[in-house]
Amino acid sequence: MSLLVPIALPLIAAVCVFGIGGLLGERWRNLRDGLHTVLAVVTFFCVTRLYVGVTQGNSFDVSVIEVLPDLPIAFSVEPLGMLFALVASGLWIVTSVYAYGYMRGHDEQHQTRFFTWFAVAISAAIGVAFSANLMTLFVFYEVLTLSTYPMVTHHQTDEARKAGRIYLGILLFTSVCFLLSAIVWTWHISGTLDFTPGGILAGKIEDTQVPILLALFAFGAGKAALMPFHRWLPNAMVAPTPVSALLHAVAVVKAGVFTILKVVVYVFGLDLLTTTGANGWLMAVAGATLLISSAIALTLDNLKARLAYSTISQLSYIVLGAAMATASGVVGGAMHIAMHAMGKITLFFCAGAIYVGAHKKLVSELDGIATKMPWTMAAFTVGSVSIIGLPPLGGAWGKWFLGLGSIEAQAPMYVAVLMVSSLLSVGYLMPIVARAYFRPLPDDDHSHEAPLLCVVPLCATALGCLVLFVLGDEIYQLILPIVKGAG
Repeated sequence: MSLLVPIALPLIAAVCVFGIGGLLGERWRNLRDGLHTVLAVVTFFCVTRLYVGVTQGNSFDVSVIEVLPDLPIAFSVEPLGMLFALVASGLWIVTSVYAYGYMRGHDEQHQTRFFTWFAVAISAAIGVAFSANLMTLFVFYEVLTLSTYPMVTHHQTDEARKAGRIYLGILLFTSVCFLLSAIVWTWHISGTLDFTPGGILAGKIEDTQVPILLALFAFGAGKAALMPFHRWLPNAMVAPTPVSALLHAVAVVKAGVFTILKVVVYVFGLDLLTTTGANGWLMAVAGATLLISSAIALTLDNLKARLAYSTISQLSYIVLGAAMATASGVVGGAMHIAMHAMGKITLFFCAGAIYVGAHKKLVSELDGIATKMPWTMAAFTVGSVSIIGLPPLGGAWGKWFLGLGSIEAQAPMYVAVLMVSSLLSVGYLMPIVARAYFRPLPDDDHSHEAPLLCVVPLCATALGCLVLFVLGDEIYQLILPIVKGAG
């Protein structure tokens, strides 16, 4: 029950939100949102209880139903899933509070529908995190896609519907055509889909087939936004900013890169990839995606679009870490899941606050805005420095271990790729900060800070970037067991 409760609680929250908002109306929104927040907090508490159990050496496993012989819907807790579940459940709280301020401050319609699907998406993300086998992961991965579609199309404009079609089309195409094919192939080869330390394919697959199966998994996890299957992410920016936060930090893209990491560690195994050399092409694709998307971000004036391409780049850090198939690479990729989540959610919170408080979407419109929105721009500065990867902020740890992973993989050129990417990050983030602080504010500017429910969460996540730097060793110790003995 301790394992099923964190998956069930968000579904209960969805039912409660729908019931209160749908039956009683918007006049009961304080009750609706308050209950939603309470259940988010309780969910995070339950996940932290599991974390304490894992650190004490306890195991948590449960099989719910057997779909086919020896193929159940089952859940289990291991370090990588534990980290993702902590990120998803913890950021659910601050994103919810932020969403209340944003949705009310911007007079958004259909708030009950929004928060209902939001809770369902969190349940799906935690289900992905705790999946004990590929079949369970696939089921919850698809639920996550379908539950976030109504939020992408929230405004119901022609632009939103078009974005929703691209979103659903790419994600369903990649998962059904590639990911499902990879799962069936894995079942045929190994006779099992269970996530197993060291992998399940060694000695059961031809060396020449390994890179093909890896490609099906890598591109099948379309939420990881590897090029050329990345267009859904910038197109989805038409949605309200809390949806952008959900997509970029809390659940969706993290489910994609988490899937790739988990498959590399528990299906292929690091030794199989390094001995066959099947990982080299994925390192190249991740590195190319990393640099190209950063270069595109430099050219964009729309703030959310710039942040979207930044996310595509940062996700490729995690894929690159998995593709290195080394202990430090996997640790760096796993740590970057948490570090990027905190930094990027801060930036999107700030972008939304700027839209609510200043009605501005473009970078070129942000001259001197720090004088009117000091808290928002201070948080934006902190989030930017974390994304760039400078201490004493959390983003530094992921890049540190990824650099070590490049050396362990005997591919030092990727250290240079990481350095160039960091410089590009400086190029597309710091000019925003400089413009806000050092250019004069236009005389006709009427900007002001967003509502308190927007400002408090973005300040909290900015502080979280610092806290994650301090907690770097705890996160490292959590992840370390999955790569012990790996090269």
